[in-house]
Amino acid sequence: MGDEEAKSLPMELSEKGGVENNGFVQNEAFDDKETDTSSQEEMPKTCIIGVNPEATEEPVLEPYAGMPKEVLLKFSSQARYRVTREILFWLIITAAVVLVCATIAIIALSPKCLDWWQASPIYQIYPRSFKDSDMDGNGDLKGIQEKLDHIVNLNIKTIWITSFYKSPLKDLGYGAEDFYDIDPMFGSMSDFENLLAAIHDRGLKVIMDLIPNHTSDKHQWFQLSRNRTGKYTDYYIWQDCMQAGAAIAVPNNWVSVYGNSSWQFDDVRKQCYFHQFGKEQPDLNFRNLAVQQEIHDIIKFWLGKGVDGFSFVAVKFLLEATHLRNEPQVNKSQNSESITAYSELYHDYTTTQVGMHDIIRSFRETMDQYSSEPGRYRFMGSDGDEKEDIGATMMYYGTTFVQEADFPFNWYLINMNNLSGNSIFEAVNLWMQNMPKGKWPNWAAGSPNTARISSRFGKDYVSVINMLLLTLPGTPITYYGEEIGMENIASENVTFPEKSPMQWDGQVNAGFTEGTSSWLPVNPDYQSVNVEVQMTWSNSTLSLYRELTSLRNNELPIHRGWMCYVWNDSNVFVYVRELDGLDRVFMMVLNFGQESTIDMQAIVPSLPSVATIRLSTNFSNTGKAVNTNTIKTEAGEGLVLEYKTGKPVHTMEAFQDNCFVAEKACYSSAFNLLYVNC
Repeated sequence: MGDEEAKSLPMELSEKGGVENNGFVQNEAFDDKETDTSSQEEMPKTCIIGVNPEATEEPVLEPYAGMPKEVLLKFSSQARYRVTREILFWLIITAAVVLVCATIAIIALSPKCLDWWQASPIYQIYPRSFKDSDMDGNGDLKGIQEKLDHIVNLNIKTIWITSFYKSPLKDLGYGAEDFYDIDPMFGSMSDFENLLAAIHDRGLKVIMDLIPNHTSDKHQWFQLSRNRTGKYTDYYIWQDCMQAGAAIAVPNNWVSVYGNSSWQFDDVRKQCYFHQFGKEQPDLNFRNLAVQQEIHDIIKFWLGKGVDGFSFVAVKFLLEATHLRNEPQVNKSQNSESITAYSELYHDYTTTQVGMHDIIRSFRETMDQYSSEPGRYRFMGSDGDEKEDIGATMMYYGTTFVQEADFPFNWYLINMNNLSGNSIFEAVNLWMQNMPKGKWPNWAAGSPNTARISSRFGKDYVSVINMLLLTLPGTPITYYGEEIGMENIASENVTFPEKSPMQWDGQVNAGFTEGTSSWLPVNPDYQSVNVEVQMTWSNSTLSLYRELTSLRNNELPIHRGWMCYVWNDSNVFVYVRELDGLDRVFMMVLNFGQESTIDMQAIVPSLPSVATIRLSTNFSNTGKAVNTNTIKTEAGEGLVLEYKTGKPVHTMEAFQDNCFVAEKACYSSAFNLLYVNC
């Protein structure tokens, strides 16, 4: 009975004037007439206490506050709550599905991100000539570390340091005495580790040379091999040869790159060893698997140190024919006994032998083991083949399914015999027409083994050649000093005029060393051709170089867009850089000859009548408008023109055979992103 009364209490209270708050009774008021008198008698007398009226105010109760589960369930089952709940649930599910689908679509449609070796120019350093830190007149690793800010200021993020292994320096360090050590001239392993850390702290990458074909004759392997010690007996290529007094009957007519026979008699082993380069640089025997493993171990050692990639040097010489037949003569009527020069033979049996590319691919596989971490891809570059054989060079890219080098280094601009608009076009077109689809090009106009741009073509053409390198598609490679227009040393007594010390300022020895002398003399023009003074000139070679690298890094059409040739003649080479989805186009008008005036509107019908000069080798012209029907350039002048058009050149049938793109991408202005499904 008591339970039934308790259950009916809320209804009774409501009928008697009780105030109900979400199922709870507040401020109950009962009629005195309905109150049991007997219960009143039993109630104790109340004590009246004075209370502040404000303190007696009832607290405001939140809706549903303090409700038990049963009451909550009563309300939650109402339609207005249930329907809202279901709508919100399905909205969340739908949003999650849409988000997942959008993510998948973005990933599927997004173009491949450019890797670090694609996104930045490469700055090549010959360490002995870059900066001397210990006043001995030789550049070193600490010196490179001191000058890293210069490289950062160039907007460059990749440094290529040429060989610095421990070596007798018979061939400028390209015959290593110890692949696991630093030559004392350049510093210590600790110096290298500090340099590497400083490079990475600045967000830069570093690649280094590796010369697997040969070692120094001072190398421990060679010393053990000449004594026929254990596994090292066949680490090099040995053949019996007859010695009669001063004369040696060599196995065949093979000639060294540096001339004369490539066979050298060894007094210890009483045999001849083979060397494709100097006699102090015996060739390793890559048909011996133990030798291949040694090179893999060297690769792992330096990658384990944190090196970001390698330039593999002289790889076409890795294998030789085992039959040892004479190589064919270029001039068949020449007396075979008089052949001493490398150019007098066809090197069919000593270069690019079957199996060579398999060895290079195995190097790639070892490097890939260290490329699994995000952002830690290890770059692999390689020397190409003979300059006359573009097809053989392209094989170093690998195949569609088996990767080899990321790119073979492109020396075609270096190998030009003369400078003109036509010769530049031919060198660029040769590479682009033969490069496998989807591969990445590269360009270089200077190296440690060739005369500087100023000395080959003249000072007036340095800036326009830098403009060419930094606006072509692909990775440009700058040899140290070309950013300020350094020249060869004009001296007959200097053996390596293109390796003169870097010119940092106008102080004694051009700021290269604080010592009394340098290993090579500094070029006498260092007072005007140096980094410090060109930093203050707005129209300097260095200032233009920095503007060009900034343009390359910031403008998508130049960074990864189409390139189309539109004109070339004896004076000028003209091409455009475009990106699908962008109406902004850049046209490069580069003069490699004499003064020229050209009507580009007649060549490209969709060209607007006026374009803006975005950059010029003459800074005073930057920002000016130019009529596209009369574009005038002086000798050595380069223009980067910018204009807008709704009909890009690469969509025109007349130019489609002259257009190339490596990593295709399209721009969506609506979403401000790149996609591939153009």
